[in-house]
Amino acid sequence: MSLYTDWSDYVVDYIQQKGEPAFWQEYGAIEKSIYTKVLGEYGNKLSGTVSALAEKCGTEPVYFMGFLDGINTSLVKELDLESLDTESEIELDIDFAKLYFNMLEAKADYLYELPQWDSIFSKEKRKEIHREWAASRTAVKQNTVGRNEPCPCGSGKKYKKCCGKNA
Repeated sequence: MSLYTDWSDYVVDYIQQKGEPAFWQEYGAIEKSIYTKVLGEYGNKLSGTVSALAEKCGTEPVYFMGFLDGINTSLVKELDLESLDTESEIELDIDFAKLYFNMLEAKADYLYELPQWDSIFSKEKRKEIHREWAASRTAVKQNTVGRNEPCPCGSGKKYKKCCGKNA
């Protein structure tokens, strides 16, 4: 059984027994601690076995797998989480701009407001990423042609008598 399966089973069992808010309260504190260490190591690629990295971050391998599950889409090259066990060698090449964007997407203010970001990105850069994130969430209304408006094909006919006839 993989460490990822252990993590998934742990989350399901925890939520069934204590509820989702209790899970996020406990895991959120662990995740914040890991990110504090990882962001503090900015400029150094983190590499080693899963268990060694978990120990370096002060947590158990199963919780570190949860961290890997969360950060995986922010890595330059994603990990095959299903194949990892405690002795798997990994290297975390983090795309920090993508990580910040993904934290905004997850509404993880307890992570994207960490003071360690100050040494990684300027306030202006973080605002720029925030604007990109906000723009990605903005729904753009498509202009539609009304039945009695001129047809956009340029024929001069009403849309309902031209291109919209079979619509």
